[in-house]
Amino acid sequence: MRYLLIVVPALVNVAFLTLLERKILGYVQLRKGPNKVRFAGLLQPFADAVKLFLKESTFPESGNFILFLVAPWSGLFLALTVWALLPLREGALGIAFSSVLLLILLRFGVYSVLGAGWASNRKYATIGGLRGVAQTVSYEVRLALFLFRLLLVPVTLRLGSVQAVNLDLRIVLTLAPLFALWFVSCLAETNRTPFDFAEGESELVSGFNVEYGRGGFVLIFIAEYAIILFLRVITASLFLAREAESPALYLSLVGLRGVWIWARATLPRYRYDKLMGLAWKRFLPVSLHYAVLVRGVLLWVS
Repeated sequence: MRYLLIVVPALVNVAFLTLLERKILGYVQLRKGPNKVRFAGLLQPFADAVKLFLKESTFPESGNFILFLVAPWSGLFLALTVWALLPLREGALGIAFSSVLLLILLRFGVYSVLGAGWASNRKYATIGGLRGVAQTVSYEVRLALFLFRLLLVPVTLRLGSVQAVNLDLRIVLTLAPLFALWFVSCLAETNRTPFDFAEGESELVSGFNVEYGRGGFVLIFIAEYAIILFLRVITASLFLAREAESPALYLSLVGLRGVWIWARATLPRYRYDKLMGLAWKRFLPVSLHYAVLVRGVLLWVS
């Protein structure tokens, strides 16, 4: 029951998050946003859902039919399962190693992307899936290292325990650069601007989801935005709010939502080779050396 109380609002939030994003992008780019479907466009998400589900659904004749159907559902299942690990009052459903389970579930998400691209048996879809997996894996490694650096402070692997720590000012200043690196990694992990290469491939063939239409495309879309929303909640709860379900947490979520949309509206798209170089040649050495710095500050404070 508690899981449903988390997942159902998350799905509703995803629908209206897209509406808010499209409206803000419309104002930033000096064009009309979704405002034609009555009540200031509030019915636009429902109109989009009906339109997508009524479209024709096709399947590649030479593809793997079962995997083609399972891949979007598996991606959505994983995107909704991670919501059970939110560090709420009881602390991530009482799981002692919730951070490890979170990283495992996030890593399983690459199989749905790879399966969706490979199952259609199309060259462009397969290449798009491989590119998406390479990008996701590269920055998931960074997210894991940054998360463990943060968990060094309370010396725990439980997400809910981080909020209960009364951090020293010297530790806060040490972790401030970690927030910037974490934020960039979250943008790359969720294929957001300036790392939206799946979006850039839509100018050609739409990447790994080129053969999907109707329900399959909707499931992939919902899973992507559910992960984006989840990473925002994790970022706010670990870095910006010291108490679960507090007003500071919700204010931080509003601020992060604005920054996420601002990045999409203003930043130009990065180059793919520079993205991979940033991951392996810049972020990896920084994340490895950061552990030494955090450990040194902890010894200094103690």
